[in-house]
Amino acid sequence: MHGTGISLIELGAVFFGLGLLGRLAWRIGVSPIPLYLLGGLAFGAGGLVPLEGIEGFTDIAGEIGVVLLLLLLGLEYSAAELVTGLRRSWVAGLVDLVLNAVPGAAVALWLGWGPVGALAMAGVTYISSSGIVAKVLGDLGRLGNRETPVILSILVFEDLAMAVYLPILTGLLAGATLLGGLTAVGVALVAVTVVLVVALRFGRYVSMVVDSPEPEVFLLRVLGAALLVAGAASQLQVSAAVGAFLLGIAISGSTAENATKLLEPLRDLFAAVFFVVFGLNTDPRSIPPVLGYAVALAVITTLTKIATGWFAAGRQGMARMGRARAGAALVARGEFSIVIAGLAVTAGAVDEQLAALATAYVLLMAVLGPIAARVVEPVMGLFNRRAAAA
Repeated sequence: MHGTGISLIELGAVFFGLGLLGRLAWRIGVSPIPLYLLGGLAFGAGGLVPLEGIEGFTDIAGEIGVVLLLLLLGLEYSAAELVTGLRRSWVAGLVDLVLNAVPGAAVALWLGWGPVGALAMAGVTYISSSGIVAKVLGDLGRLGNRETPVILSILVFEDLAMAVYLPILTGLLAGATLLGGLTAVGVALVAVTVVLVVALRFGRYVSMVVDSPEPEVFLLRVLGAALLVAGAASQLQVSAAVGAFLLGIAISGSTAENATKLLEPLRDLFAAVFFVVFGLNTDPRSIPPVLGYAVALAVITTLTKIATGWFAAGRQGMARMGRARAGAALVARGEFSIVIAGLAVTAGAVDEQLAALATAYVLLMAVLGPIAARVVEPVMGLFNRRAAAA
């Protein structure tokens, strides 16, 4: 009983501390993700006051956090929107992939982490944080701007790329052979195709299965379905996160809207635990040796994301200000970079320093992203005035 009491006290302290950190993030206008990571670093191995005895809860809570993050991401899109976004943005999406995945892979190879480490770091530096980007656009009142559909189409392409990338990474981390890796790719492509077809033609039936007028029943059905699908996907060597994402796509209409409203508080709670757990499992003493690489990657991939947005908006005939806003909005990295790093480190197939590098990189990018989005207009305005004066 004494052990249970200590665990409850520690969990209570963790949750209350997360609330304080979230409030602080809201007050200073940044994403809470860096603060959650810092909180985990402070109370994990090598931190100020290591917490013990809560691993059983936090580990499974972190897994649920990943599932809910991807489920709600899928709920944001209908299958038709995904197909339209893919058609509109595939060229810019490929440019985004090359420009932003290569720096991470190059650093991993330079550090001697091998092909699997390179693949993991490529994903860390590639994908923007949909959550941070959406929040910043809303806070700045840019959701109705002309460049916003371009930004969203890039995010859609990245999310679909993740549906293929995560099974490949999972298979390689598990030590799969080339044949096994190709099988994982095939399963992922078939799964994505089947879900899109089902969602386009029979999405209303999927929604009917989980829908209910009683909020309690609705919550249990949606959450239960998400965990079942995620677990089944994991057993098939397809990432659990991808399974949850595909289920989210298949749920449409008012059911998707209601599910989003109902699940958002749970997602925020369990996602916060996930970031804390990642921080808890990362020794802060391992960060200084890779901090220089993190800063270099932050500088390079800030410029490459801006270039991505500039190119994508330019293809739609937008002026310089719209191109700059599109690029700056895409800078932030966050939850999915940590998800990728977490998968890689947990599998034990990559160097443990990858967690330290990913943590330092996300800490920088989750702060730089909102700042870049806020300052891009005055910076471009100053540049235009100087150009006109010259």
